[in-house]
Amino acid sequence: MGRARRAFFVLTILFLAAPLLGQSPLTPQQKTSRYLETVRHQPGLLLAFLSQLPKGGDLHNHLGGSNYAENLIDFAAQEGLCLDRATWALHPAPCNPSCTSDDPAVQCTYRDQALYNSVIDAWSMRNWQPGRESAHDHFFATFDKFALALEHHVGDALAETMRRAAADHVEYLELMHIPDGLQSARLGEKLAWTPDFAAMRSHLLAAGLIDIVAAARAQLDRDEAQMRSALHCDTVSPDPACGITVRYLYPALRGRPPAQVFAQMVAGFEMASADPRYVGVNLVMPEDWYVPRLDFHLHMQMLDYLHSVYPRVHISLHAGELAMGLVPPEDLSFHIRESVELGHAERIGHGVDVMNERQPLALLREMARRNILVEICLTSNAQILGVEGDTHPFPIYRRYHVPVALATDDEGVARSEMTHEYLRAVENYDLSYADLKELARQSLEHSFLPGASFWSDTRPFRAVAACASNRAGSSGSSPTCQSFLEASPKARMQWKLEQQFADFENGF
Repeated sequence: MGRARRAFFVLTILFLAAPLLGQSPLTPQQKTSRYLETVRHQPGLLLAFLSQLPKGGDLHNHLGGSNYAENLIDFAAQEGLCLDRATWALHPAPCNPSCTSDDPAVQCTYRDQALYNSVIDAWSMRNWQPGRESAHDHFFATFDKFALALEHHVGDALAETMRRAAADHVEYLELMHIPDGLQSARLGEKLAWTPDFAAMRSHLLAAGLIDIVAAARAQLDRDEAQMRSALHCDTVSPDPACGITVRYLYPALRGRPPAQVFAQMVAGFEMASADPRYVGVNLVMPEDWYVPRLDFHLHMQMLDYLHSVYPRVHISLHAGELAMGLVPPEDLSFHIRESVELGHAERIGHGVDVMNERQPLALLREMARRNILVEICLTSNAQILGVEGDTHPFPIYRRYHVPVALATDDEGVARSEMTHEYLRAVENYDLSYADLKELARQSLEHSFLPGASFWSDTRPFRAVAACASNRAGSSGSSPTCQSFLEASPKARMQWKLEQQFADFENGF
C-alpha cells in the first residue's frame, strides 16, 4: 500500500471512529448545513434543496401582480373580455368575432399560440428585450393591461397566490390589496383639498368613508369565500393552500392628487382599525414618477399625522426603489430616511438606493437600532432597476445588522417565486444555511401579526423565558409555553416555522 493510500485509510478510520472517541455527533442543523455546501455549485440540486426549505413569510407581495399571465388569461376569458392588439390591454365585450382582427376575444388565445405568447409577454417580463420601452416602463405598464381580468376574480387570484406560497413552503402572506375598488379615492376627489389634515379627515368621515370601509369589508368576505371555494377549503379534500395564513396591507396610490391619496390613507387606517385581516398600510406606484416625487414629503407628513390618530396601525413603506440616473440625485438622498423618521415606517420595501442617502452609514445604524426590516426583492430590483449582485445593498444591510427578509414583490409579472428569490440570494451572496434560517425567521419576526414574539432576542435567536426550556421545533411544549403560544398568533406562527425547520433538517 502506497504512502498516500495508507494516509487516506488512516484518516477514514479516524473519521468513522470519531463518535466512539468522544467527539459529539453532528446535529441535524449541522448535517443540513454540510449538505448545502456539497450542492452549492450544483444548480439543480441546490434548487431542489431550496424548494423544500421552510421560508416563513412573504411580507412584500402585491396581489394584483402575484398571478402569472396564464391565470389572468383564464380569468379574462371567463368574463368574455376582448384584447386590443395595439396595446394588449383588455376591454369589455363586444369583441370582433374574427380571431385575426385587431380586437379579438381573449378566448382566441387558446386557438392561436402566437397570440397567447404575445399576451403573456405583454403582461409580464417574459422575453422582454431592451428597446424603445425600458424594463422599468414595461413592468409597470403591465398592470393597466390586465387589471380588468381581476375585477371579478380577486378570490381566484388570491387562491392562486396561496397555492404558489404553499408549493414554495411559505406559510404566511401579507398581501397589498385595495378592497374598495378605489371608492375612497373617488370620495377624496369630490372634496376640496385642505392641508389641515384633521379637518380633511373629518370631512371624509362625514362624507361616507365609514360606509366605504364597511362595504370593503363585505367585499373582502365575498372574495375570501370565492378563494375558499376555489381551494375546496370547506370540503373533505381541501387544497394544502387552505393552511396558509393571509393578512393584508391597504396600499394608497401615491401618484394621485393629495385629496385622493389622503382619502385612501384614512381608509387604510380605518380598515386596519376595524378589520383584523388588515394589519397595516403602505404606499404604492413608482417613486420616480412626477407626483410621487413632488409630493413625497407631503405624503410623509400625512402619515405622521395619521400615525398620531391611529398609533396601533402598522406602516410599511416602499422607499428607495430608485437607482442613479432614474431620477435627479437629490431624489435619491432622503426617501428612506423620511419614511423612517417622519412616515413611521416599521419596514422598508426595496431600500435599493440607501447608499445614496445623506449620511448613509448613520442611517443604516439608525435602522439597525430601531429594528426596521428591509423587504428585499432581488428579482424585481434586477428587472426594474438593473441593480443586482455586488451593486445591490443586500450585503450592506446585513453587514450593518439591519434585519432583512426576502420577498417576491410581483411574482407573476416578474415570472419568479420565493424559491428563486432564495436561489438568487445563495448564488449571489454565498449565504450559509444559518443565513437562510435567519431570513425566514426575520420574515415572521417582522410580520404585522398580533401578539408577542416567540423570540426574546434575534442576535442570536433566543426563545422567550416561557418557552426557553422547550427545544425549538419539538412536537410538544410545556404548559407555560403552550399558554404563551395560545395568547400570540405571531408566536404560534414562529413556533410552526421552527417545527418545519426541525422536520426539514431531520431529512439530512
